[in-house]
Amino acid sequence: MLIDIPSELEAALTNLPLPMWELDGSFLAESTMERYQTELTATPRFTETATTLRHALTGEGGGYAVLRLGNLAEALGTDDGRFLRLATGFAAEAAVPFSPFPRWPLWKDIGVKVDKDPGKSSGRGYNAFHMDLVNATLPPDYTTLLCVRPDPLGGGPSILSDAHAAVARLSESSRALLAESGYHYGTFFDLHGVGQEYKPFPILDGSNPGEEFVRFTAKMLERSQLGQAHANTAKELAEELVRGQVSFMLQPGDYLIVNQRRFLHGREALHSGQETVPVADRRLLLQLFLRAPANDKLGSVASRRRR
Repeated sequence: MLIDIPSELEAALTNLPLPMWELDGSFLAESTMERYQTELTATPRFTETATTLRHALTGEGGGYAVLRLGNLAEALGTDDGRFLRLATGFAAEAAVPFSPFPRWPLWKDIGVKVDKDPGKSSGRGYNAFHMDLVNATLPPDYTTLLCVRPDPLGGGPSILSDAHAAVARLSESSRALLAESGYHYGTFFDLHGVGQEYKPFPILDGSNPGEEFVRFTAKMLERSQLGQAHANTAKELAEELVRGQVSFMLQPGDYLIVNQRRFLHGREALHSGQETVPVADRRLLLQLFLRAPANDKLGSVASRRRR
């Protein structure tokens, strides 16, 4: 769902001096979240915009949203701390911002490296459907991407697919194989706030069908040694995800928030010729992760405080 920011709210936010955030370990401090909410809810039409955002993420048929913050990005500049604090304030209306990587700041840069594995987030090739931190026992409930610069050559549309809808199109026998702990992918080290390594893991957790993670990354098909039956079923799921995908190009200031319990994400390949683009002009996204409160897994921190 695309969410435009009302002009009255844009005008108010342009002049809103939110303070620099503070962290409690790897999580945004409660005091910062309360301060941001107090300041933001005093601006015109923020509350209704935040309500629209939460419904897009957790309401029936929802699972992702794109906040159109382009006018704010143009007015403030994406390298201005005020803009990033506003984006953090919007994110905090969905869940608690945090960084699972102690060596990175709250927001992590995802640029383009022409010598990187093309299938990685910072590569230039097709980034297949996946959930972030798939091999953690407590993956982030939300992954978010803030577009600073799209590919100047015109490539790299974002792709999303409803994971549970894709699973529902599979046969009962295939779903049974997805529920077995026969899958693994990646490494696990120096991470905070995401539990322990989960290896092997089931793609489907049947404890709460329709809301639990579909623990999937298409990269496991090429980079993990899976049993033949499990590999075939994972490939079948990958094909269904592609069949049901939506695609769109993020513009400067667009803020994509994905509910990882419902949707998987990826990216089409960047346009050829990336090596001719100066590093400072290449596609640049900023990534932030969100954790839903334990007692309100898919609700918002703001609504939890108001109850």
